[in-house]
Amino acid sequence: MMVSERAARIQPSPTLTMTARANAMKAEGIDVISFGAGEPDFDTPQNVKDAAIRALESGFTKYTATPGMIELRKAICEKLEKDNGLIYTPAQIVVGDGAKFSLFSAVLALCNPGDEVIIPVPYWVTYTEQVGMAEGVPVFIETDESTGFKITAQMLKAAVTPKTKLLILNSPNNPTGAVYSSAELEAIAQVAVEEDFYVISDEIYEKIVYDGNRHVSIASFGEEIKKRTVVVNGLSKSHSMTGWRLGYAAGETEIISAMSRIQDHSTSNAVSFVQKGAVEALCGPQDFVEMMRHEFDERRKVMVAGLNAIPGIVCPDPGGAFYVFPNVSGLYGQSFKGKTIDGSKAFAEFLLDEVKVSLVPGSGFGADRNVRLSYATSMANIKKGLERIADAVSRLKG
Repeated sequence: MMVSERAARIQPSPTLTMTARANAMKAEGIDVISFGAGEPDFDTPQNVKDAAIRALESGFTKYTATPGMIELRKAICEKLEKDNGLIYTPAQIVVGDGAKFSLFSAVLALCNPGDEVIIPVPYWVTYTEQVGMAEGVPVFIETDESTGFKITAQMLKAAVTPKTKLLILNSPNNPTGAVYSSAELEAIAQVAVEEDFYVISDEIYEKIVYDGNRHVSIASFGEEIKKRTVVVNGLSKSHSMTGWRLGYAAGETEIISAMSRIQDHSTSNAVSFVQKGAVEALCGPQDFVEMMRHEFDERRKVMVAGLNAIPGIVCPDPGGAFYVFPNVSGLYGQSFKGKTIDGSKAFAEFLLDEVKVSLVPGSGFGADRNVRLSYATSMANIKKGLERIADAVSRLKG
């Protein structure tokens, strides 16, 4: 085998794969409506861009300390205290090349080969691959519409074994949009403390919540859970800075130091002038965040109503993020042009081939009865895409 066994085990990202296919079709001049990408369609705020430009023009283009410049780490500490009620020092913060890398370095810092990592299903596609690269063992807890796509403390406790090292928790959730309540998180935190395992809390969508939902960090329920938690966040979703590749993690000094050492020998520091932009994003005006959240909320309502109007599709109302995760299994067994819809991948391929609508099969998230659609696109695209989906479904024969 030319490549390592580790590399051979890694599966391509289904979200990136579907987006790439849709983009290739668009490059050929095909009118594709894409609901695949997990990134806001808004431009980065001008004040943030200006801060990075000033940094470039002033020559701020050299290495910084691996965990990030002190000005940014202090700004992150202030943000965590103000927004989440969490007290950290700059030594407990590490800035990385995107929240995805911060998650990966946290997994690497905590997991030994054979350690079990509990992952609620549906899950973001990258969690399982990162655990596999760390030679950990994913342990899945199944959820569905009946549980609001959330685990309970009882479900978590039942999954714990002597090998349990870690829980990866994502609220608001990708792909479902589920948001854990304060009471639900407090109960989960109690299990983590009692059973003595760690939590990686992926809070990247914290600013995007609806219908009175409020983001709460699991690390906020006392010192015992806080010292067992690595909080991961970033600016890609809240400030539409996906391509800037900047994320961060907060946790116990020993864990953060280990993550920093991993960065020493992999990526080193996050891009220097991007860090200056991040300071402005955290400390500057925040009106952009609310504007974007409000626009996503309006799109969400149209998307949910439109999908629920299509026979065979049932779409729960997400409490956060910018995805819907409808159940399309009511269409399974139907066919078109001799091809049977036998799962989420077949349904996604049917829509792309027949009506040029791109979405992501739920199978990549561990939930083959569902598909994921991002409403981080214009209202015009949403309405046009919904019309195309309804048209495609009407062609299916039972």
